[in-house]
Formats: sequence, structure tokens, C-alpha cells
Amino acid sequence: MKSSLAFLSLLAASARAGTVIWNGFFNSSFVVADFDKWSFSNEIQPWQWYIHGPGATSEYLAVDPSYKNPADTTDAQGIKITIDGTSFWNGQTMERSEIIPQTSANLGTGHLYYHFSLKTSTVNPPDPADEHQIAFFESHCTEIKYGLISGEQGQTTDNTLSWDVGGVRQWTTQLQPNTWYNFAYDINFGGSGLGLWTSTGSDPLVNVKSGVSGSCSTNSADWHIGQLRLPNGDTSKAAEDWYWSGIYVEQGPITTSIAGPNPGTGGSSSSSSSSSSSTKTSSSTTTTSSTTKSTTTTTSTSSSAGPTQTHYGQCGGIGYSCVFVRLSFHHVTHLIFQWTYHLRIGNHLQGLQPLLLSGTSPASHPHSSRSF
Repeated sequence: MKSSLAFLSLLAASARAGTVIWNGFFNSSFVVADFDKWSFSNEIQPWQWYIHGPGATSEYLAVDPSYKNPADTTDAQGIKITIDGTSFWNGQTMERSEIIPQTSANLGTGHLYYHFSLKTSTVNPPDPADEHQIAFFESHCTEIKYGLISGEQGQTTDNTLSWDVGGVRQWTTQLQPNTWYNFAYDINFGGSGLGLWTSTGSDPLVNVKSGVSGSCSTNSADWHIGQLRLPNGDTSKAAEDWYWSGIYVEQGPITTSIAGPNPGTGGSSSSSSSSSSSTKTSSSTTTTSSTTKSTTTTTSTSSSAGPTQTHYGQCGGIGYSCVFVRLSFHHVTHLIFQWTYHLRIGNHLQGLQPLLLSGTSPASHPHSSRSF
């Protein structure tokens, strides 16, 4: 009788579980060198790896069972992502070490939950004097931030870990080393309102924010797992280590158990070599938010065509900055003056060009002494 009840409970849990449409789980056989197998001409799943400094991959990434949340039993390993004074990518002034989903699944339709867990340590801790952008979309519609936000006044450091929507803080906590912070972005693509589920350690996710004004879109290849640090012109910043596990995207209802959608499998059933097709999860604790508005929760994503990524397709190409720039009125007027000044110089030189080519002295030209 007891075994029958347990079996029925398992079936009920399975029926309530969400559908994982993409995962970045690391099985026991995955090694860091596997990241280097990906390229723009060999787009193997599940990770893109090209946003980093000039060093070897092993300088920025490492995988190990000790790097994951112990409560996560779907992953066999976690990943340590390091950022340091060499992490300047593509000529930018930001330090970046980021991995990005590689998938043919559509990660931007329906009501989805973007899961991940992260922690820091007392070894190579993050600098609270610098702004960090973490687990962000290209549009920065929703993201985790840490440290002193660029442009903030009256402080020199800020140990706040926050969840932001459109650059505005919606949830905060003080970052503690060796504490696992679990998150799930609650996104209704095509709808409105964003939410956050979070917990620490092995505690199940709880809904702490719902219906926050905002909307997201994605090409399924612009969710950045890792860190972007603004070093304020310093090119010799110390190394920082951030640890990640439990990274996956599911269609609701949400899986709240930190064990993950396939507990006890250790990444064996869906891992670094997983297919992009949607798979039903096995038993796990799930729940639905009573406050999240959604009209598209049953939208299927398994048959939607995914993106074909171009070289530097996200981040806008060479020289593009993935940060919000805050300029004072003084800065704006100064930039306008500089632009106008150089434009007038250009126009003046263009007017002198025929004279110079003909050998006429510029001094004899009636407009040669005009001010600009």
C-alpha cells in the first residue's frame, strides 16, 4: 500500500513538473577543453564560448563537482567562471567572462523560467567597488547586479546583490561568501510583467516579486552566464571567482526544488551533449505563482526555429558596449560642442580643398579667416 502511494505521488509530481527546453548541465565526463570545441563554424550545443580575454580557456573556466550547489543533484559538476585584469574582450573596456546558450530551441516564447544558482568565496572575492552585470540579457531587461553601480554618488563600495529590471533595483540582499543564491527569472514573453523566484542553500525557490513592469525579448543566444565587470579604467584588477550550477530554462509550472528537474541523475540524462529538443522532466517539487499574469503558458517551444548566430552576433559587433551610459547635462553639452566644433572644421577644410588643389593661396580667399 505504501509503495503504491509513493508511486502515485511520484506520478503526480511528474505531471506537475515543467518542461525543460534547454539546459547547460555538466555531466561527470565534461572537461574544460570541451568548451574549445565550439566555434562559429562548429556551433555545438549547449554552450557558446567566445566572450573572454586572450588567455587560455582554463584561465577563465573550470568545472568540478565541488563547484556546484550540493543540493543540485541534476548536475554532476558546477562551473567556476573567473574574471581578471586580462579579461578584456574584442577591444572593449569592460572585463568579461561569459558563456551563452547554443541551441536551436526558442528561448523567447511563452511563459518561461530561467534558472541558475551562484555563489562567491573568500578566495578571489568580487570587488564591491566595481559594478558587475550577471546573468543578463542583451537588452538588460532583467539581470543580477553586484557592487557599486556606475554613476552612484556618496559611496565607494556597495556589497549589494540585486535583481534589476530595466536598470532599476527590484530586490536586494547583502552578498555573503560561500552562500548559494538560487534564482529563476519569471518571464512571460509576449506579455508584460516580470518576476523573480529565489532562495539560498537547499531551500526551495519562493516567489518574491511578480508583475514588475517590463518586457523581455531574446534571440535565444543572448543570455550571458558569467560576469561583466566595469573596472573604471583599471587594467590590473585582481581575479574574481564566481561559481555556478543548475542552469536551465523551462516552460512552467516552475520547478522549485534546488535538486533540479532530474534529481539524482548527476547530469547523465541531459548534459553538455544534450539535444536541443524539449524533454519532460522527472519528479521534482513544483508550484505555480498565483500572482503572475500569463495568457501564453501553454505555448510550445519544441518546434520553433532557433537562431543562426553570426560572428559577434550578440553584443552588437566589434566595439559595442553592453552597458547603460549615464551622462550628466555637462557631459552632454560638452559632447555636442565637440561634435559641432569638429563638424565645422571638416566643412571649412572641405571648402578649402579646391583652392589647395588649384594652387590658390587660402589667405586670399574671402572665407579663409572665418572663425569656427
